[in-house]
Amino acid sequence: MVMTGLLFCAMTASVKSLGTSLPASQSGFIRYIFGLLLLVPFYRQLGLSGIRKSLLRLMILRGSLHAIAVVAWFYSMARIPMTEVTALYYLVPVFVFIGASFYLKERINVGRILCLVVALLGTFLILRPGLREVGLGHLAMLLATVVFGISFLLAKKATDEVKPLLIVFMLTLIVSLWLAPLAFIQWEPPSFRELSVLMLVAFFATCAHLTMSMAFKAAPVTVTQPIVFLDLVWAAIVGLVFFSEAIDIWVIIGGLIIVAVVSLVSWIEIRKKNLNQ
Repeated sequence: MVMTGLLFCAMTASVKSLGTSLPASQSGFIRYIFGLLLLVPFYRQLGLSGIRKSLLRLMILRGSLHAIAVVAWFYSMARIPMTEVTALYYLVPVFVFIGASFYLKERINVGRILCLVVALLGTFLILRPGLREVGLGHLAMLLATVVFGISFLLAKKATDEVKPLLIVFMLTLIVSLWLAPLAFIQWEPPSFRELSVLMLVAFFATCAHLTMSMAFKAAPVTVTQPIVFLDLVWAAIVGLVFFSEAIDIWVIIGGLIIVAVVSLVSWIEIRKKNLNQ
């Protein structure tokens, strides 16, 4: 999960460097096509035979939802600072926590409810509606966090039966198919630089999804999710050094509040589980 965070940060910085020169759907489509090309050499290792129909439907559903989140994420990345994108992304583990209580049948408790309430307070500090402009970039990122949370829950469910490599391949294929018509409707001829950057994005993202799936297979979500909070450190450094983005203290405070409450709840749940064993 530490490697996943570093790879996602490198991916985010690459997307940020593109700006708004290409439509979000086209950028996402090209990135996923490059991702497919990276995975083709491993086709024989996927283990496609023998997949249950219900599991195949689950992976198709995941890819379809993920396509929505990808477009929203690309849109927001070009319009708001990296630290704000990253801090809002911290809501994903919150949705994973809450969703796991219902979808993965993990026990809901006061800690998880408190986690949601405090995380919403952190989000309020990041956005500060009424005190600052909340643009479409912020709203798009909020949509992306909800859908990414659902996508990660579905990925966790799939890791019980299939290889991480197959999960990443199916996600890449299905998102590519969904984004294709949107991309061609808005198509703008990409430059060599834009194609090169999107190839880098595909490399970082594909590796990140693979390491994340490996982490999901190795440990419960209550263990893996808090580690992504290191991303705020990487995002603040990269945003400041490479994009001259001023560090907003309220964004940092809001992000750290979400970090603290999810980490605390995770620690308590892991401790209780160990004591029960």
